[in-house]
Amino acid sequence: MRKIINPWVNKEGYNCFGCAPGNPIGLHLQFFEQDDEIVSFWQPQSHFQGWVGVLHGGIISTLLDETAGWVVTRKLQAAGMTARLNVTFKQPVRSDETQITIRARIREQRGRLVFINCTLENAHADICAEAEAVYSVMSTEKSQEMGFEKCDVEPELLLPF
Repeated sequence: MRKIINPWVNKEGYNCFGCAPGNPIGLHLQFFEQDDEIVSFWQPQSHFQGWVGVLHGGIISTLLDETAGWVVTRKLQAAGMTARLNVTFKQPVRSDETQITIRARIREQRGRLVFINCTLENAHADICAEAEAVYSVMSTEKSQEMGFEKCDVEPELLLPF
């Protein structure tokens, strides 16, 4: 497993809710590449709950969508945007979970559309939510206009925890 280097960190105006390390109210997600998957590990906090003790469905959707976006960034070396996100909530996620694991991988690509399967697991490895994200992949020129150059990984293998 290799940690993905965030290519946006030094871009002016970068303040993504999902992955910007400097966003004071963001999720601060980091991503890892493991074979054909992009993986993220995250620990919920009570201020992300919906109902008492339960993680908000919008946050779950954001975690899945953001991880799918990083599939495009790393695997396709391009910028992209969500065209569609279909989430199936299988069971509640506690807002006091010690760790959530989000996994995403390309299922299929048709032209500029890429279909990405995602899962969100609780600390017991129970799948709590699944999603199919459809991303519109930007051309090399448009990606460069958006400030994207390339997305690399750290040279050494890492264990996230």
